[in-house]
Amino acid sequence: MAKLFFRYSSMNAGKSTALLQIAYNYEEQGQRVLLYTAAIDDRSGAGCIASRLGLQRQASVFDDQTDFLTLLATEQGLACVLIDESQFLTQDQARQLHRLANVHGLPVICFGLRSDFQGNAFPGSAQLLTLAEDIEEIKTICACGRKATMNIRMDENGHRVHDGVQVAIGGNNRYQQVCARCFYRDATNP
Repeated sequence: MAKLFFRYSSMNAGKSTALLQIAYNYEEQGQRVLLYTAAIDDRSGAGCIASRLGLQRQASVFDDQTDFLTLLATEQGLACVLIDESQFLTQDQARQLHRLANVHGLPVICFGLRSDFQGNAFPGSAQLLTLAEDIEEIKTICACGRKATMNIRMDENGHRVHDGVQVAIGGNNRYQQVCARCFYRDATNP
């Protein structure tokens, strides 16, 4: 039975690595998968899913205009759809993916952040948490040794940023994973 899966974590937990491993496993068994990543995330080049371990692979891109039902509902011979950076999905796109899994029998596995640098949910992630039949946290640790569940944004001088737009693409030098205690320790509004 096909499901909508949501695998979430804070930054630097290996989400892209896990996605690439799943794609490899399917393809090693002769099955066809489609990979998508957010058009807005071009840190490794447009349409590139890249892991900090050095693994990378080209993927199709989605933006807020992508209609997954139109693209995938009639796709034949497809074993699975894998979506990286799923926090950038719209709520409607998350619902389309849920429909693809449950009406069209196409497994969809989404990987993304649950919340932004201010501790607010991304709309796509909130919808995935609501709709997904299988939800799993991918764990990583804070510098203090506790489980990291939050993200913080840093400026070019390494100082924490508390305000700004929800989406500002950056990598390991721009964002850090932290536990809730460290998140609030340095917050401007404790």
